[in-house]
Amino acid sequence: MKQTTALVIIDVQNGVLDGEAPVQGASGLLARIGGLLSRARARGVPVIFVQDDEVGEVGSAAWEIHPSIAPADGEARVRKLACDAFFETELAGRLERLGVEHLVVAGCKTEFCVDTTCRRAVTLGFGVTLAADAHGTSDSPALTAAAIVAHHNRLLDGFGVMMDGRPREIRAVPSAQIEL
Repeated sequence: MKQTTALVIIDVQNGVLDGEAPVQGASGLLARIGGLLSRARARGVPVIFVQDDEVGEVGSAAWEIHPSIAPADGEARVRKLACDAFFETELAGRLERLGVEHLVVAGCKTEFCVDTTCRRAVTLGFGVTLAADAHGTSDSPALTAAAIVAHHNRLLDGFGVMMDGRPREIRAVPSAQIEL
């Protein structure tokens, strides 16, 4: 059975990358997401950008997706107001209409929107590949951004559920090794 995949890029907005608590290593993160994006576009893989409407004012420079990975014509944007990109959004319906069964996930911030969306995706029946080096966050009072990313890669890798007799799980894989 052929598995249809989509690339989901979460909250890579100017105000997240450069805001009050900037994402650490943003230039490298953008380069790795850009690599995934280029491969997805070259292979005709659907790309969906998730955008948090609570980052700056809607339409402001802070709210916009970073220009180095900006959506191309025809690429979907899903706007949200919660950490879960599926909560009260059109994401699940859009993926269903496309026949998507598997998500490649990249973006910001690791311990919030990336984690929550990955976990919710498997409970909705999607397989998930988390681009292990293409999600990022800010330092916290307790942990560095690098430690948060490493912890979540370890924590999420293998997380899943059985549905219809088949496992749905998250695999954390370096972006260069992800087939799109």
